[in-house]
Amino acid sequence: MSHADFEAAHLYDPAAPKAVGRLELLEWLTARGISIEEMQRADARGQLSFLASGGILRPGPYLTKRELAARLGITLEQLEDFRIAFALPPVEPDAPWCNEVEAQTFEAVATGVTLFGQHAMLGLSRVLGSSVSRIAEAMATTNHERLRTILGKGASELEIAKAALAATEGAGAPVRIIAGLLTIHLQLAAIRVRERRSNFADETVNGCAGFVDLVGSTTLSRRLAPRELAAVVDRFEEVAHDVATDRGGRVVKFIGDEVMFVTGDADSACDIALALIEAFAGDPAVTPRGGLAEGALLDRGGDYYGPIVNLAARLAELAVPREVLVSMDVAGNIIGPGLCCEAAGRRLLRGFDEPISLMSVSRA
Repeated sequence: MSHADFEAAHLYDPAAPKAVGRLELLEWLTARGISIEEMQRADARGQLSFLASGGILRPGPYLTKRELAARLGITLEQLEDFRIAFALPPVEPDAPWCNEVEAQTFEAVATGVTLFGQHAMLGLSRVLGSSVSRIAEAMATTNHERLRTILGKGASELEIAKAALAATEGAGAPVRIIAGLLTIHLQLAAIRVRERRSNFADETVNGCAGFVDLVGSTTLSRRLAPRELAAVVDRFEEVAHDVATDRGGRVVKFIGDEVMFVTGDADSACDIALALIEAFAGDPAVTPRGGLAEGALLDRGGDYYGPIVNLAARLAELAVPREVLVSMDVAGNIIGPGLCCEAAGRRLLRGFDEPISLMSVSRA
């Protein structure tokens, strides 16, 4: 393809300030077998530098949704139920949609339905869909930050395109990481689930739920620039994840400026909450507080529910900065010598009918 072809397609203007860089990009894309029509469509969306990387992420040929449903022996409605569960946006029945590898993913779903039933498999698919969607978002955001740094150093369109392509070509590494971690975590989770049930028929697990949040984060968000606020939240999440994991707990989720975690015993839960307070002892920008409650937890889809969870959340709301409030069950089940509790009165908490006796836990 010649310069004139690019110019006629309105992809190249020899008089533009960065004409040389644009021409390098167009010639590089052409050498990779990309047509002018594909370039025009990408350029109209402002995505020309990412055209090469997008083409290798999900290679064709593609099946339509109708073709995949027929192959699986299910209705379009059944297939769409699982597509929605996997957090995938709608597509027309006859639009090219999934490649062979992705089709095999849905064949695996059919095996899961046979083993667990459709209702249970839909629930599991929602967890998988939301989790993978978050992983993908994190990967894309990380790559965006990298490209933004490169662009800030004056990179050309071609350099951006090559950097984006390199990131896409390396996307297989996280896939291998996930596959390896999943088997490890599946074994650990199975052990936790069995150990925390009194017997196999129980619908709940015994454990301690904890919440730690950042006091004054709303004021902080108004005072700090977005990058500064992101740094504070990132630091809190990093420390919370590492502290909980190192002390035998599991981070269930982050809810804005709050972390929820669970453990199998009161001592480790108190240790985690206090360690988070201590980690930010000298930081005026981050003033955590926490709440802990112990008892029967309803575990569903990797999350936890029930009165014990609600109680822990209310205690965190009630605590003053750098304080950890605990239920009487938590206080009564502490067996380690390094912790002590003091009475914190009886309070009527939001959502509870009767006043509840509270304790404040600290290092001995």
